[in-house]
Amino acid sequence: MLVELHMIQNFAPSNLNRDDTGSPKDCEFGGVRRARISSQCIKRAIRREFKQNGLLDSERIAERTRLVTQEIADRLARLGRDREQATRVAGFLLSAAKLKVDNSQRTEYLLFLGRGEIDAITALCNERWDQLAPLADQSLSDQSNDKKKAAQQVPADMSRELLARLDGGKAADLALFGRMLADLPDKNIDAASQVAHAISTHRVSIEFDFYTAVDDLQPESETGAGMMGTVEFNSACFYRYSNVSMEQLITNLQGDRELALKTLEAFIHASVRAIPTGKQNSMAAHNPPSMVFAVVREGAPWSLANAFARPVAPGREEDLVGRSIQALDSYWGKLVSVYGGDDIRKKALITLEDVPLQHLGDARVETVKALVEQVVAAAGGA
Repeated sequence: MLVELHMIQNFAPSNLNRDDTGSPKDCEFGGVRRARISSQCIKRAIRREFKQNGLLDSERIAERTRLVTQEIADRLARLGRDREQATRVAGFLLSAAKLKVDNSQRTEYLLFLGRGEIDAITALCNERWDQLAPLADQSLSDQSNDKKKAAQQVPADMSRELLARLDGGKAADLALFGRMLADLPDKNIDAASQVAHAISTHRVSIEFDFYTAVDDLQPESETGAGMMGTVEFNSACFYRYSNVSMEQLITNLQGDRELALKTLEAFIHASVRAIPTGKQNSMAAHNPPSMVFAVVREGAPWSLANAFARPVAPGREEDLVGRSIQALDSYWGKLVSVYGGDDIRKKALITLEDVPLQHLGDARVETVKALVEQVVAAAGGA
């Protein structure tokens, strides 16, 4: 079973997701320049919603960090272990498992670990403290700092136990977005969700905001600004698309169907609420979606991005948002007409716009809550 989300979301002037030069990200689509918000930016905003709005229990949320040794050391210290030695023990054990740790006790790259996994590694360190502490101290004094040698010093059964505890910890966001551990490919997790880059439904151009800042203590006899500069921004109506494979989600959550449905519910709510944080203090572009369209189906996924291959333009009596929703409605009708819709189990749509919908009008519901309830029920087979 596949659950798809399609959204039309119009933002006021903003710079929500910028590149390495500070410019709003963009791309070419349909032969013209479009505004873009990257997939990774959207996923970060979704994960932030999980935490900030309590959409998932805290133990079902993963941590993406290079500071896992410090986190484990903090937990061991609360169990009465010496914190400095606990840091060495945690770093030593991770290094022995091929998760490389540098001299500052940071992992070589960001690890995406469920809190349950961190709990399990902490417990292993505590249970095997008498074995690990001397080995960690010996490794520290080894001038060669040979990580391979350190790995060989860890008993084989302990290494196997550590690897067995890297099972995802039934973390919902980890199950959704997956992970790659370059040094432990067997512990990779295939993502249950796919999140597209959001693209504007229309042609976009970059604008520049010239700003000045006044020095409050500057003598009145002096003129001029304390500083000045420019900030790039745009305003765009975006098409957003994502999907969730329920089969993969249940697999990633170790067969827990109830947790999978709770995760799907949280994902939909978080996706609707998710807004990137870029330059928000100076632009405050907090604009919720104008349309959310959800589909539950058993067949292959459909992105509706090609509804906007020809850029949308406002009309005399119609704005970009209404035109974009109508373009999506029309394209959906074409897809169903040509490819059929026998695999579709449920459709639900909410919109803020009073526009005619020839093909999706029968999917309308009144609230986001109703949309989520109907989609989750259909995905659960109810």
